Amino acid sequence: MDNKPDIAIASDHTGVELKLHLMKFLLKRGHNVIDMGVRRKNKVDYPDYAKKVARAVAEEEVPLGILLCGSGIGMCITANRFPGVRAALVHDHFTARMAKSHNNANILCIGARVTAKELAQELVETWLSTIFEAGRHQNRIDKIDQ
Repeated sequence: MDNKPDIAIASDHTGVELKLHLMKFLLKRGHNVIDMGVRRKNKVDYPDYAKKVARAVAEEEVPLGILLCGSGIGMCITANRFPGVRAALVHDHFTARMAKSHNNANILCIGARVTAKELAQELVETWLSTIFEAGRHQNRIDKIDQ
């Protein structure tokens, strides 16, 4: 049995509760999840935790990541600074599906202050179950990486 994590997850202080909820959900679904922080609600700076997950994805230590902060915006901006990372901020089922099918997003960002736990769980499930369509979308991703 391979114990290598398939999803890295991190949050700032505003996303701790949602992160724990999503970790339980992912573990029940058989995923091997690595928690890259934070574990308390003490105020922290979101870039410190976004960088941990983005670096792990960029260096192929883990194929996928999930980042949570108040709005999801700061985590998304930070993660996209890393080569090979395609972080997407999602708000609904459509954006979660498009993040994977058209953009092959390898990091999902969610706003913990603006997304209910149940919806966040559904968005993660949608993202994970959606297949990248490749074709013309791969050409566009290649242009981003050039």
